Amino acid sequence: MVVEQDGEERSFRRIALVVEYDGAAYAGSQYQKNAPTIQGELEKALNKLTGERTRVALAGRTDAGVHAEGQVASFRTRAPYEVEVFVRALNVHLPEDIVVRSAREVPLSFQVRRQAKRRWYRYLMYNGRQRPALLRGYCWHIAKPLDVEAMQAAAQHLVGEHDLAAFVSPSAPGRTVRMVYRAEVRRRSSWVTFDIEGNSFLLQQVRRTAGALVKVGLGKQTV
Repeated sequence: MVVEQDGEERSFRRIALVVEYDGAAYAGSQYQKNAPTIQGELEKALNKLTGERTRVALAGRTDAGVHAEGQVASFRTRAPYEVEVFVRALNVHLPEDIVVRSAREVPLSFQVRRQAKRRWYRYLMYNGRQRPALLRGYCWHIAKPLDVEAMQAAAQHLVGEHDLAAFVSPSAPGRTVRMVYRAEVRRRSSWVTFDIEGNSFLLQQVRRTAGALVKVGLGKQTV
């Protein structure tokens, strides 16, 4: 419980949000002092709504330029609003490339990073001679034909618990062993998707893994 200046007691609450964003204009999801980030924008919007300075925690970190459809965020507040008010009001204060899709109240003990069981990333590629116009900012254009079957076969070697140091930035801190539950490469017309699902991901892991699979698809690398 917290005792306010007028003597009124009000309990802290924890709210979880599902957030969608276009990451093109941001230096990643995690707060940085001198660069725009998803966490920073959420915290500014919350301050405008509640008057509180609160830290927002995110279930997963995304690198610069990475987008999200279902990022989960949580924060602690004393604001008495109904959860749907957080959705509507935060969307008023957030920039147009960040949207809160839903909200719910969760136990104060909820830890969004530790309690996230799985994380799923998709890397989108356009495999055609001419670059796409409408989705050019959301895909990697690869003009030469890709052998998707070879890429899919190579991706299966990622499944399981492995040391993924070869696929991450040299500056990535800590242990590089991760569990991958699913890795799939699929083609639909000129579009190729690489989906990877795991317990957690390292700095630039998905981007570098996609790059290695493309080398396999172009016949430049074997497994």
